[in-house]
Amino acid sequence: MISNPHMLSWCDDIENEVLKWEGTSISLHKFGGTQFNFYNKELGHLHSNGILDIRLNQKLKKILTDKKLAHDHHIFEQSGWISFYIHNKADVVSAISLLRLAYGKMQEIYFKNQIVQ
Repeated sequence: MISNPHMLSWCDDIENEVLKWEGTSISLHKFGGTQFNFYNKELGHLHSNGILDIRLNQKLKKILTDKKLAHDHHIFEQSGWISFYIHNKADVVSAISLLRLAYGKMQEIYFKNQIVQ
C-alpha cells in the first residue's frame, strides 16, 4: 500500500532518469517493485513504499552508511546492499545520485570485462 500520494510520481521520476543512461532497462523485481538493470544485471530496485535497495560493494556501503547517506539493507544487513528511504521530493535527487554511483561501478566492471575478452 502506498501511504504517500506523491510516491508514484517520485518513482516515475527516478525511472525516467535511470532509463536515460546508456545500457539501462527496467523490469519487475522478483519481490515486487521496479528493478533497474545495466545490461541485464541488477543495479537496484525500488519498492512502491519508497524503499530503494542498491547493489554496491562493502567499501562503498561503509562510506555511505558511516556518513548516514544510506542504511544497511533492510533485510540483508551484512551484504553489500544498501537501502535508501524516499520520504520527500528532495530524496529523489539523492536516490538518483546513489543509483548513478552504482551505475558507474557497474560500467567500470562491464567495460573492463569487454577489454579483457
